[in-house]
Amino acid sequence: MRKRRVLLLVREDFVPPESIDGLSDKEIRPWKGEFDVREALRERGHSAEVLGVDADLDAVDDAIRGFRPHVVFNMLEEFAREPSFVAYLLGHFEMRGVAYTGCNPMGVLYAADKARQQRVLRQHRIQTPGFFVVARSKGCVRPKRMGFPLIVKGLATHGSLGMAQASVVYDDESLRERVGFVHETLAMDAIVERYIDGRELYVGVIGNRRLEVLPIWELRMENLPRGAPFVATEKVKWDLAYQERVGLTTGPVSGLGEGVLERVRRMAKRAYRALEQSGYARMDFRVSGDGKVYLMESNPNCDLTYGEDFARSAESAGVAYPALIERIVRLGERWSKHSR
Repeated sequence: MRKRRVLLLVREDFVPPESIDGLSDKEIRPWKGEFDVREALRERGHSAEVLGVDADLDAVDDAIRGFRPHVVFNMLEEFAREPSFVAYLLGHFEMRGVAYTGCNPMGVLYAADKARQQRVLRQHRIQTPGFFVVARSKGCVRPKRMGFPLIVKGLATHGSLGMAQASVVYDDESLRERVGFVHETLAMDAIVERYIDGRELYVGVIGNRRLEVLPIWELRMENLPRGAPFVATEKVKWDLAYQERVGLTTGPVSGLGEGVLERVRRMAKRAYRALEQSGYARMDFRVSGDGKVYLMESNPNCDLTYGEDFARSAESAGVAYPALIERIVRLGERWSKHSR
């Protein structure tokens, strides 16, 4: 196996220390994925360096000139505080002939705007919840076709930022209040979707043209209060104490018929191609009580933290964590050769 120089691009405040000895889970959590990827690369014998960046393109270019990486391992969700700017950074790499991991610029742009992504999916006859957008400069007018309950999100958020139980609304007054919250607190347009009451599935896809669908994973909250909407809120994603309180678990799906599961797998592949994605992604699905399958969104360059859903799903398919990271590196190199 050829040893490579790999430059990890991470958020400026997510540069991991060399050791986590003596640190608590809470202290480690913000940058655990970055630490895990770096250690997996080193375990495979690669020379891995980490660069924390915010908006300094010159610093990125200087690191590439100095370190001369065979591949840049992209772990950025935003550049200059804009999710869509990651696509421009990747385009810069392509023009310079620098190989990088994960999704290509077009796939990243589709993912940076939830409404744009749904429009593409609907054009390809992939079932989504249905939505409308409320711009910050306009008042909230609900289309008659959109009945309650609805769920309100930030148009360009990641990691359930700003999501809470109150994001699910049941009347126009609550809808206006939650849209106002998104406008003011998140400083972005709001997307309002039909709330799908059902089971939440996560489906990992890996590959460029030849795709592999990883085992289907399910999110469960056994202790959610009676009547509370089933939503992966910001606290569900990031608050360890809250996760324990609601009985959060994830694991292989069970109790769904093979026909439904096969439909989910096919939709995952179709969506990956329709959204022009590459490298790896996690698809979020909802299956309603009557068996209908909805693709909620696709997340390219998803969380690679060891022990989280994508890595655990790959491990259940026989792909150990260091081998998964190695595979992502190789897919990045192959994509770069194709795109030149």
